[in-house]
Amino acid sequence: MTVKNKRTSQQIGKASKQKGARFELEISHYLKDHGYPNAHRTAQHCGKTGDAGDVEGVEGLHIECKHVEKLNLYAAYHQAVRDNDANGNGNIPVVIHKRNREETLVTLSLDDFIQIYSASKNGGERGEL
Repeated sequence: MTVKNKRTSQQIGKASKQKGARFELEISHYLKDHGYPNAHRTAQHCGKTGDAGDVEGVEGLHIECKHVEKLNLYAAYHQAVRDNDANGNGNIPVVIHKRNREETLVTLSLDDFIQIYSASKNGGERGEL
């Protein structure tokens, strides 16, 4: 009979951090591959300061990344808003998130969505509700 060793909370925490870091790196590579050559993971680039997004280098966006099975989406979005407000650059806060074996999604406010969508239709000019 094989005895399975239980993972400690420290091991689980370390694995969770590594999973998040891999997802941030995956998102930065995706953005680079889609026309944003300055996209980079902030922890690699300048460390975590509390007001920086997880991925930077996409002008106009404050990006938080979450790769978890049970996401409190509103808490994640409020973190993005709070951190974005702290750095005061007026970017649009977004949360890029996914679960295992699921599609990656983006969450942002309706007002910010309509601004982005309208800009895409109006040749780059931000729209208003």
